[in-house]
Amino acid sequence: MGLRSFVVLAVLICAGGRLTAKMGLDSSARGETTEGLDTLAVEEAMGVMAGRELNPSFYEAQRAAHVVPIYLNTRYGSPYKVFQLESVHKATVEDVGDTGRRYHLELSVKEFISDTTEKFTAEVFFPLGEKQLPPKVQVPSLEKLTKINTKAEEDTLYQKYKTKTPLLSSDHLPDNFGNMDPDMKPFWYLCIVASSFIMLKESTENTFYNMAQVASLTQMPTENDQLKFDSTVLLHDMVSQEIPRWKLLFTWSPAEGVKALQMEQQPRCENC
Repeated sequence: MGLRSFVVLAVLICAGGRLTAKMGLDSSARGETTEGLDTLAVEEAMGVMAGRELNPSFYEAQRAAHVVPIYLNTRYGSPYKVFQLESVHKATVEDVGDTGRRYHLELSVKEFISDTTEKFTAEVFFPLGEKQLPPKVQVPSLEKLTKINTKAEEDTLYQKYKTKTPLLSSDHLPDNFGNMDPDMKPFWYLCIVASSFIMLKESTENTFYNMAQVASLTQMPTENDQLKFDSTVLLHDMVSQEIPRWKLLFTWSPAEGVKALQMEQQPRCENC
């Protein structure tokens, strides 16, 4: 089974309620939601066209809602905390002058590992313009998802690999048949979270990104009490069916969370 076949299989499995390839920019990107409030206020002053109700099951609503758990991963994700879209209950979209389009969503998001689901409302604003900008996401104070306690598991993993020799090195998570060493699952989840920074940055109204595979993952010497990793990840855009490769350098610690240091799309590799 080739990688593309595996990705299609993963998407089908995901539709059945299991996390596979679904699904973490730096701290400045994490502040985009609050920093965007002034911009949104200006947009309101410019006038907003009447909203159009969407079928929650259709692609347009699902695509916009898919950005919300990606955003949550960049804020709260960890090797033991990964968010995915569970369902969309209600969706409307409105044009905001010539600045972009805003989606009003009522949705349920699940934290996969603890199997915790929360229903809430959110807004996703896709800016228009010559320069591509990431969507702005607004979510309320969550009652369940942000209060999941994974401190013990994270501390244990961190202490184990902070001084580990030799340093961790792995390829093909999962392999082309969907198999993975159970000991590597926390790092698969960690890479999903780290890749969410790329997916959030690259998301538009014409994309629908999932994580497909970690092609390579190499632990680097610990710096400033942060575990540091160099990775190559494969993302799957369900719209174009392209699977772009990205070089992703990131750090993680229980205290500081995940931080993406470098994100660089790689040239197409026909034989990879």
